[in-house]
Amino acid sequence: MKFAVNADRPRRLAIALVEYLMLFIGLGFLALLCLAWSLFAVLLDRLLPQRWGRPLGRRVITAGFRLYLATLTLMGACRFDLSALDALRGEEALILAPNHPGLLDAVMILSRLPDVACILKSGLMDNILFGAGSRLACYIRNDSPRGMILQAVQDLRRGSHLLLFPEGTRTTRPPINPLKGSLGLISRRAGVPIQTVLIETESPFLGKTWPLFRRPSLPIHYRLRLGRRFAPPGDNRLFMVELERYFAEELGRQTGEAA
Repeated sequence: MKFAVNADRPRRLAIALVEYLMLFIGLGFLALLCLAWSLFAVLLDRLLPQRWGRPLGRRVITAGFRLYLATLTLMGACRFDLSALDALRGEEALILAPNHPGLLDAVMILSRLPDVACILKSGLMDNILFGAGSRLACYIRNDSPRGMILQAVQDLRRGSHLLLFPEGTRTTRPPINPLKGSLGLISRRAGVPIQTVLIETESPFLGKTWPLFRRPSLPIHYRLRLGRRFAPPGDNRLFMVELERYFAEELGRQTGEAA
């Protein structure tokens, strides 16, 4: 028995080495893609009017993220089932409201939908990797709640989709964190429905408490499915309670099925 354990050790070390290699290649490739685009986006943001820069910036982000996810798939690091999102292409203005288990959530959604305004933390809008591309795409800063809501409503009235994680941050209390009320306020003011998106994965990789360079077990499987669509709320407080209950039930059911 001792011999068998020792004989298996080189195999386990080889697997760990491959997984570390995939981790660093994946993170490095994403950083390289974002930095390369940022060099062009800085210039284009100054030269192009918004009516040209906005759609260009968003489509390049979609193409770049799709390339990134395809690379992760080709390496065998991840498996993605994102086809449910394709049904939303060409639809009128919608607020996309996903749960938020990890850092790849926005990447997965933006890789399938080419006209999405994304609400970002101000730190990301000023980041060397993501800032220039985000500004060209006219993404929305979240540092001023009133300004964020006004800009989001304006973008929705142009016919775009809006990506807003109602938890406000990655999930720390599974299955869902307490939700922020800005989602319902934007929906009511813009008069557009809220499409929930359920992100399912068995891995805590890049969750809120996951160190960036910690090795995950590969491959990681991700599945996105469309949940219930809610009409603009009348009573925002009651709506947010209902929405949080809906997410908890749906995600709790998925966790139970996985177990």
